[in-house]
Amino acid sequence: MSPAIHHVRPNARRGAFRTVADAIRAADNEDEIRIAAGEYPERLLIDRAVTLVAEDGPGTVRLTPVAPGLPALEVSASATLSGLTVLGADPSRPLVLVTAGTAELRECDVAGGRVEAVRTASLRIIRSVIREAELAGVHADTSGELWLTGTLVTNVEGTGAVVSGTATAHLTDSTVRSVSGSGIRVRGEATAVIRRCVVESTGRNGLLVEEQASVVLDECRLKDAAAEAVRVLGSAPRAEDDGGGGVRITGGEVTGAGAAGILAAGTGDVLVSACSVRDSGAAGVSADGSARLELVDCRINGSGACGVIVRGSARAVVTDTTVRGAEGNGILVGERAEARITGGTVRETAFSAVHVGGEATAELVALRVADTPEHGIGAAERGRLTLEDCQAADCGLSGLHLDGYAVATVDGMTVRRGRNGVTAQSRGEVRVRDVRITDVDRAGLTCGPDSAPEFTDCRVSGAGTAGVVVAEKAAPTLRDCAVSNTVGSGLVVARDGDPTVLRLTVKDTGKNGLFVGEGAKGRYEECVLSATAYPAVHVAAEARPVLRDLLVTDTAEDLSVDEGAEPEVTGCAARDVKKAVWPAPGTSAPGSGQAVGTARLAVAGPQGTAGGTAEAGDAEKDVPEENLEDLLAELGVLVGLERVKNDVSSLVKLMQMVRRREEAGLAAPPLSRHLVFAGNPGTGKTTVARLYGRILAAVGLLARGHLVEADRSSLVGEYVGHTGPKTQRVFEEAMGGVLFIDEAYSLTPAAGSNDFGHEAIATLVKLMEDHRDSVVVIVAGYPDEMEHFIDSNPGLASRFSRTLLFEDYDTPELVNIVEHHAERHQYRLTDSAREALVAYFEATPRGERFGNGRTARQTFQAMTERQAYRVAEMAAPDETDLITLRPQDLPEWP
Repeated sequence: MSPAIHHVRPNARRGAFRTVADAIRAADNEDEIRIAAGEYPERLLIDRAVTLVAEDGPGTVRLTPVAPGLPALEVSASATLSGLTVLGADPSRPLVLVTAGTAELRECDVAGGRVEAVRTASLRIIRSVIREAELAGVHADTSGELWLTGTLVTNVEGTGAVVSGTATAHLTDSTVRSVSGSGIRVRGEATAVIRRCVVESTGRNGLLVEEQASVVLDECRLKDAAAEAVRVLGSAPRAEDDGGGGVRITGGEVTGAGAAGILAAGTGDVLVSACSVRDSGAAGVSADGSARLELVDCRINGSGACGVIVRGSARAVVTDTTVRGAEGNGILVGERAEARITGGTVRETAFSAVHVGGEATAELVALRVADTPEHGIGAAERGRLTLEDCQAADCGLSGLHLDGYAVATVDGMTVRRGRNGVTAQSRGEVRVRDVRITDVDRAGLTCGPDSAPEFTDCRVSGAGTAGVVVAEKAAPTLRDCAVSNTVGSGLVVARDGDPTVLRLTVKDTGKNGLFVGEGAKGRYEECVLSATAYPAVHVAAEARPVLRDLLVTDTAEDLSVDEGAEPEVTGCAARDVKKAVWPAPGTSAPGSGQAVGTARLAVAGPQGTAGGTAEAGDAEKDVPEENLEDLLAELGVLVGLERVKNDVSSLVKLMQMVRRREEAGLAAPPLSRHLVFAGNPGTGKTTVARLYGRILAAVGLLARGHLVEADRSSLVGEYVGHTGPKTQRVFEEAMGGVLFIDEAYSLTPAAGSNDFGHEAIATLVKLMEDHRDSVVVIVAGYPDEMEHFIDSNPGLASRFSRTLLFEDYDTPELVNIVEHHAERHQYRLTDSAREALVAYFEATPRGERFGNGRTARQTFQAMTERQAYRVAEMAAPDETDLITLRPQDLPEWP
């Protein structure tokens, strides 16, 4: 017998039922009841498998309860409701209640009460609207199933959808919005699979998971939750074999949460993959309690606190995840938590990119951190840190900072630019291996007071002060390390410092290779020191170092020793040293004879050099003559600087005339060769100063024309009587050439201070007068500050009467600088890369941090690095791939 169709028409006289209840009582299972448009004040009990349909389409049939507090619809069988509008009077009560079977609501509008399924009932809601309820919009407290497809739940004073008990929920392509509580709440032992849904504007959480529930959140958008977008207080443990259990979030985005974007707390077990978390009011992702958290290929941007927090006794695994723009740390691991972080990038954070504190343990592998005003990676308190093949760049403090009693093991790390390289102040066990540090503003490696770190096979190049600094009472061990191209000394040891230094190589330092400070000790064996501006080894008063088998090469002096020092020297040698205290290798005296066990010592003179005299001719190598036309051509090919080039050319003509008058026996006109170079950083001041010296030598007005660079630290001493000798020493190094003092305005003491800068200025003024024909002094710095500097001393104003203004590079000139570097290093820019470079420099802010030529050089360097990563992923790159720079190789835009 086929299903029957019944009609409900309130005004019909026959052939139809006047009430829906009458039609239900008359119907058999599988029958269909078609309801005419109108309002039906009835309480319906559906106890058979029937279908109720709005005959004239959705919205034309309105069912209203007749008894306050009772459901308008109660279903205890497998029934279908299609196109019905159900209006309730008490939003806090169930309006549609399913107690057994499977009820399906299709294109229905339920307002003024919730839809609820209990016991073993199942509920399917398709393309419907549930609104204006209290406590919950949809509640499945059952062992059955809840299906929500293409449905809107909105305007609820409570939770949008609640799944509890042992129910299984499937939410697909649905939206929950404008609810005062959480958007979706899953608790008990329930399971929910939520796909392509939107949860927005919730008064509490977007998704709340509790107890032993399990949730899959796939390609969903959670927006503007007042609290955490996802809050997991507990969950069924995630099975490692089949991926069941826990909370799994895949794809989609979490934006605008008032608190953390995603919080795993309590016993929560959360896996987040390929998800974007943006603009959270607190942490982007947080794990607390005993939670387990795994992040894979996620993007966490603009967090109001830290990007990722792991604390309590939580455990986290973070893989190939990017954290950017956090208002706190990029990643914070604290208390007793454990974290393993592999790959990925952390950058542009307000605090340190990664911080490990408390008694937490963190393992970092192939992580890149950059652009932070604090440390790149830091560990403090009793944190335990393991690093392997990590990178840190452009950190305002240290690339790696260890403090408190932190324990650290480092095997492979690169630190580029920033203030310091690696700072080890921890009193815990610290072992650092294979670290590469380049172009930091201050020290490369720093060992804090009372620390005893171990450094093996570490390299420091381009440190702005010393390569390695050993603080008071520190006792580090350095094995097979190397320091080169430092502005200050290679290795500096403070009072009571007691390092063990084995096979250290130091080269090209602006000061000493090894400086053993007052009262310092230490053992230094089989080290090689070369090309140092000051004596290769300086031993200060009361210092007692042990120097064994050191080799000093290619420098002016090998050793200087202050009065009261007691170094123990055995087997040390000097080769190609102008003033040698130690014998040449295989000899008993400087230059000849048999090797001796202990070298003779010399006491330092006023400038801290070893005693003894040498003729000026013996102290200087022959300087080859250069052609003036070639030097002017070299000046002419520099990018930009047209005004400077014209000024230098005019000066050359003037000085050639002076030279001719002197050769003719005529009196030379009064002429000051000292200059002020005024300009912002990176505008070529040092380059032009070096060329200017060579040009003056070619004209015959300087003997050598070499350049000696100095700054405040080179000239100003730390105690009374120290500044004058320091300044004189630097000045004497520049005899016959150019003394270039960068940031010269820093010598001007602040008002009311007891700074020694004024003594350095006074000493300079006198020396410039005494040696007016032997040295050219160039002072450089920002234009406004240089004006104040010249005005600070009448002697300066009379000696620096000419200022050369170095203007900022414009965009075409910056592009030319990049092309110049590319040509020198055998790279080629495509036309599109050149156009992109123009747009990149146009978008670059020209504020105080803008580096002009240095910015162009750093941009080129970043392009080569990104090109290397890109080419490395090619299966079989050819030669064109290896040398071509494309638009995608540009760094991220400012």
